[in-house]
Amino acid sequence: MNSHDVKINRIVQELRERKTTSPLSLRKRTVSHTVPKPKDKKYSDDKLDISDLDEIILIDVENRTCIAEPGVTFEKLVAATLKHDLVPAVVSELKTITIGGAVAGCSIESMSYKLGGFHDSCIEYEVVTAKGEVLKCTPNNENKLIFQMMHGTFGTLGIITLLKFRLLPAKKFVKVTYHKCKTLEEYKAEIWDHYIKKDLDFMDGIIHSPNEYVLSAGEFVDEAPYTHNYDWMRIYYLSTSKRQEDYLETSDYFFRYNKGVTNVHPKSLVCRLLFGRAMNSNNALKFANTFRKIIPPDSIPVTLDTFIPFSKMEEFTEWYIKEINHFPLWCVPYKVVHKYEWISDDFLKNVEDELFLDIALYGMRRKNPEYYYKILENKLSEIGAIKTLISTNLYSEKEFWSIWNKENYYNVKMRTDPDCIFRDLYDKTCRAARGLENGSDKEETNDFVM
Repeated sequence: MNSHDVKINRIVQELRERKTTSPLSLRKRTVSHTVPKPKDKKYSDDKLDISDLDEIILIDVENRTCIAEPGVTFEKLVAATLKHDLVPAVVSELKTITIGGAVAGCSIESMSYKLGGFHDSCIEYEVVTAKGEVLKCTPNNENKLIFQMMHGTFGTLGIITLLKFRLLPAKKFVKVTYHKCKTLEEYKAEIWDHYIKKDLDFMDGIIHSPNEYVLSAGEFVDEAPYTHNYDWMRIYYLSTSKRQEDYLETSDYFFRYNKGVTNVHPKSLVCRLLFGRAMNSNNALKFANTFRKIIPPDSIPVTLDTFIPFSKMEEFTEWYIKEINHFPLWCVPYKVVHKYEWISDDFLKNVEDELFLDIALYGMRRKNPEYYYKILENKLSEIGAIKTLISTNLYSEKEFWSIWNKENYYNVKMRTDPDCIFRDLYDKTCRAARGLENGSDKEETNDFVM
């Protein structure tokens, strides 16, 4: 902790000595796992370097907890905890997603059907405010609202500089059984049965087409007759259609999508043979950020995670096939552990489902992508669904704050960032990300045309 204290003192001093209230972004060691946005104003912001906050401080084997800095990647964390036959409660699917980013951006995975998101396993944060104050935040202390609001607010309320979170027992291997369904009704019945029984360690799936639904049911096992990994020639999402079962070492299971979930590159066998080991999602994002100024915006594929109430899945699917019809889709059942403080009360009062399905649309290339983002936003609002903010967001300010909790957000914002140097959530994700000045956009209309 002595080393950590030195790092925090440097960050605190830089913030306290800062003379301007112009926007400030964080410089980190790893690439941001959000969709590249060529016009994003963060690139011209002042920078605060937190790249050295990447150490695991303590693994408490007896109490099954870990204390670590926000820049620790899940690859590093899993490697360290598996030495003690433990793993994080929820492991993000890409190796270089960081634990701080998992909280700020709402990371989930195949343990989420019974455990929620990674943030739901967290029990304490150290937060540095924009004024350089260091706060201890837990679900039960005087900073409990700050603790809850750090989730899903993309670093706009302060800097998480330390996290304490729960770990779970693990085994060396994971066995995955692939249940094939021909209809959504059958698929939902399979998901619901496992959700009620809580009889799996892992559950996610791939919707290959409107007539091919695959549920991947995973269990920790001590032994395996063989193992596969998906770090070179094999493509995991394709294997779910072809195989009946599979065995993976536990770390390989966690990162089976590291080459991409349903938009794996390179696609050809020859290119994967030559370049497949080196290519992964992290390298692709680095490339896109480096050459963002010359990449045509329309060439960036439509990418987003939608959270559909379980009871609304038929309505959404019928609309989706008619209006968009892009497959495959990633499906991750997600339990809402509690009604999150960052979601508006008006939105929550209409939410009756405890189980949601994260239907993830990755790699869709269409002309006028904003049209598809907007009609998706409209449909989600209509059925009481929500999406993550990792990609293009076209909400008007009124639409946005009808979903996200403005009162809770600004109660915390005035405490942790009163001068708005980290921007506010709407400005950062809906305006600045599209290259717009604060207040420069007109009220959004729904008249996007093909």
